Amino acid sequence: MLGERERVHVAAVDVGAGSGRVMLASFDGERLDLTEAHRFETPLGIDPVTGYDCWDSEAIVKEIGIGIDRADAMAPIDSVGCDTWGVDYVLLDADLRQVGVSVAYRDDRTTGLIDEVTAILPAAEIYRRTGIQFQPYNTLYQLRATAKAHPDWLAAARHILFTPDYLHFRLSGVVSNEYSISTTSQLLSLETRDWDADLLALAGLRPGMLRKPIEPGTVLGPMIGREGRRPVMVIAPGGHDTASAVAAAPLGGPDEVFLSSGTWSLMGLESPVPYVDERALGFNIGNEGGVCGRYRVLKNLMGLWLIQRVRKEFGEPAFGDLVAAAAAAPAWASLINPDDPRFLNPASMTGTIQALAAEHGEPVPDGLGAVARTVFDSLALDYARVKDELELLAGRPLTHVRIIGGGSRNGLLNQLTADACGIPVSAGPVETSALGNAALQLMGLGVIGSLEEARGIVRRSFGVTEIAPTTVVPKRVHDRFRLIVQATPAAH
Repeated sequence: MLGERERVHVAAVDVGAGSGRVMLASFDGERLDLTEAHRFETPLGIDPVTGYDCWDSEAIVKEIGIGIDRADAMAPIDSVGCDTWGVDYVLLDADLRQVGVSVAYRDDRTTGLIDEVTAILPAAEIYRRTGIQFQPYNTLYQLRATAKAHPDWLAAARHILFTPDYLHFRLSGVVSNEYSISTTSQLLSLETRDWDADLLALAGLRPGMLRKPIEPGTVLGPMIGREGRRPVMVIAPGGHDTASAVAAAPLGGPDEVFLSSGTWSLMGLESPVPYVDERALGFNIGNEGGVCGRYRVLKNLMGLWLIQRVRKEFGEPAFGDLVAAAAAAPAWASLINPDDPRFLNPASMTGTIQALAAEHGEPVPDGLGAVARTVFDSLALDYARVKDELELLAGRPLTHVRIIGGGSRNGLLNQLTADACGIPVSAGPVETSALGNAALQLMGLGVIGSLEEARGIVRRSFGVTEIAPTTVVPKRVHDRFRLIVQATPAAH
């Protein structure tokens, strides 16, 4: 173990679409400790000029600064790095000032643009080139929407920084594009790991607006604005929060499935090669860039966003009370497809759940317990569906689901997942994005030598809960759910 003065302390900035946190990670040579320094609600609002749902970039930067100062006061930090949700970006002009606004991915401005783009370059060709699943909020379609509605923004812009890239720029003054977050754009070539010229043109971009992506763990330089204080290095971790989360997932082998459970559920396999055949395209599987040369072969599922909105609409009861109400409700009574595009940002989540249940001939859930149980049951069945798809792609049985992230604390959903998938589940650690972020910073500092070493440290430092299946979910329930999925309109 390192001596107290030799302990390494890093600030892991983990910003989600709902909330952000700055975590102090301390490493003594054997174990990694994580302490929350600051937490804030991610500022989102309607831009009065455009009417778009937008992120308040300045407010986010301010909150991060508060968190870094608090972490540094707790223990002198050696470095800082940021991870965030995917696909969103900030435009900068030649003087490195923001152009336009930072539009949030749930805004509906991209409606119809998948069809528009794939009419020019076929979907199969885009998938072959990028390996990324088709989602209406991908950066490709967001930028095309900007090119159509605000061409002056792109005319003035010289740089496109994805959200963590922008945060790193504000901390270090360095303009860069990190690899894992870049892959979420559907603009990056799988083959060259650089930008695809045809897709950039479809997005309305000029050459040179995006930098060749840097690898996770790259040291960008010293943090600016610290004159007279101890220097702090800015290190790019896995900029996409799921890339950092999976880096910290204590995976036990190639037959394990990861399930990063939060506002979104990201479920998949870690693989040394991407899966881009016709079957993978049919499943709409994404091949997102991971760390250390790995790919995250996954599905992006709507996740706990549904229950977050339901909870708010029912007056924000304690989460434990919501789960207890769901546990008391009848199992498999009413089902929905949680990935229905109409759940992306509805005026009323509860009303949309009820309407879509009725649309598919399901009993209409009424009351908090029944509505929440509908969501949890449907999520578990969705996880089982994706597990089956991943098994077909991998050509082998998958034997374990490893749930990481905030959703791993939901004991009811964990048990339903084990039952629906028919295999054991482990739950935890919770703050895996921050842990992976910290581990990649430690690798950048030369303190940790490999991803395997980092995962071993996570295993030693944080416990997990093991959950075995206890109930066989009837085949008729799985069949009912699959019919609902098949009848769901695609998000174009």
